[in-house]
Amino acid sequence: MTDWQKSGWRACERIQMPDYTDEAALNAVEAQLAKYPPLVFAGEARRLKEQLGAASRGEAFLLQGGDCAESFEQFSADAIRDTFKVMLQMAMVLTYGAKVPVVKVGRMAGQFAKPRSAPTETVDGVELPSYRGDIINELDFTAEARIPDPKKMLQAYTQAAATLNLLRAFSTGGYADVHKVHQWTLGFTEDDNAAKYRNMANRISDTLDFLKAAGISSERSAALHQVSFYTSHESLLLEYEEALTRVDSLTGDWLAGSGHMIWIGDRTRQPDGAHVEFASGVLNPIGLKCGPTMETDDLKRLLAKLNPENEAGRLTLIARFGAGNVSEHLPRLIKTVEEEGANVLWVCDPMHGNTIKAASGYKTRPFESVLREVREFFGVHKAEGTVPGGVHFEMTGQDVTECTGGVRAVTDENLSDRYHTACDPRLNASQSLELAFLVAEELTAAREEKQAAKAS
Repeated sequence: MTDWQKSGWRACERIQMPDYTDEAALNAVEAQLAKYPPLVFAGEARRLKEQLGAASRGEAFLLQGGDCAESFEQFSADAIRDTFKVMLQMAMVLTYGAKVPVVKVGRMAGQFAKPRSAPTETVDGVELPSYRGDIINELDFTAEARIPDPKKMLQAYTQAAATLNLLRAFSTGGYADVHKVHQWTLGFTEDDNAAKYRNMANRISDTLDFLKAAGISSERSAALHQVSFYTSHESLLLEYEEALTRVDSLTGDWLAGSGHMIWIGDRTRQPDGAHVEFASGVLNPIGLKCGPTMETDDLKRLLAKLNPENEAGRLTLIARFGAGNVSEHLPRLIKTVEEEGANVLWVCDPMHGNTIKAASGYKTRPFESVLREVREFFGVHKAEGTVPGGVHFEMTGQDVTECTGGVRAVTDENLSDRYHTACDPRLNASQSLELAFLVAEELTAAREEKQAAKAS
C-alpha cells in the first residue's frame, strides 16, 4: 500500500485508547521510542507468515497463548520460563497427536493494553476511569493511579525487550531440546494429564533412543534442539505501535516492530477505524477477532482492507463466540470467506465468549465451556469441509485458580486461593495441558478420517 502512512490512523475514529492530559510528555515519549531498536525484525515476521499460511492449509497448527495482560509488578524470569514450559508441553502433545508442525506464538512481550467494556468503574459509590493495562495506567483504585501516564510505554518497551531476550535464549539455547521433554513438567501439575504427558514423553524418548541405536543421529538436527517462538499482542495503544513501526531496509515495506504478530480486537475492528487503518499497512501477520456481532458486509470489507493481495498467512480470523453459539455464527462467516475466495487461517478463541461472574464475585471461565467451544469449532469446520487451523487462549504457567473446573476441579470456593490476574481469568498449567490433549484428539480424528477417505 504505497500511500499508507504509519500516522494515518490519527485521522480515523479513536476507540478504546486513553486521552493523555500532558501532550508534551506524550510527544517526548513517542520521540524516545522512535529512536529505540525494533523488538522484532521483518525476516522473523515473514517466516511466521509462511508458517501461518501452512496452518491455513492444514499443514501446520497454530498454538497461541499467554497472559491476559502482562503486569509490571508480576514480571519475573520464572513466570516467563513457566509459561514457555507449558507452551512447549502443549506443542509436543499437539505435534504428537496431529503429526504436523506446531507454530508457537506467545501472548507475550507486548500484551500490556486491554480494551474495557466501560470507560469508568464504580466501587463503593466512587467512580473512576477504568484500568486499561500497565502500559496506560495502574490497577490501584485511586484517582491518581488511573491517570494515563505516557512514560509507562517506556517501561513496557523495556519489559518486552527483556522478555524477548529470555524467550530467544530459551528457544535456541538448548532449553527447548526435544531430548529434554521430561524436564518441561511443573511440580504442581501432578494429575491424570501429567501422567498422560509422561507416557507420551517416554514414547518420544524411546523413539530418539531407537534412532540413535539404529545409527540415525539426531544430535545435529537443529529442529530437535531448538524451536521458533514468536510473540503477539493486541495492537491497541497506537501511539506505542506507531513509534515502533519501521521501514524494512530490504523491501521498503513497513514493519510493526512491537511484535511478530498483532491482532485487532472485537471492539476495535471497525473497517474505517484507527486500528484497522494501522494494521492494514504493516507487513506483519494480522489477527482479527470475530465475535457474534461480526456482520457479513463488515467481514468482506475487512478481508479486502487487511489482505488486499489475498496472501496466505497474512490474515488470521480468531473466532470467539462462546460455548453454544459457534454453530449459529461460524458457518455464515466461513461461507462469506469461501464466497470471497479469501485466504485466511481459522483459529478458535474459547476464552473470551465464556466469561462469567461466579457467586463468589470473581470473574471466571468454566473450563467445561472452554472445552465445549473448542469441540464446536472443530465440529463446524468438519461439517463445512474447512480447516480448523489453531487455538488462541489466555493461560499461564503459574499455579493459579482463576478458571473453574478441569481435572483438578477448581471450584467457585477455590477462586480466591490464587487469583492473580489483573484482568481476565487464565487457564493454569494443568488446564492448559488438558486442553492440549482434547485438541490433539480432535486433530488425530480429523487426520484419520482424511486418511480413511483417501484409502477408500
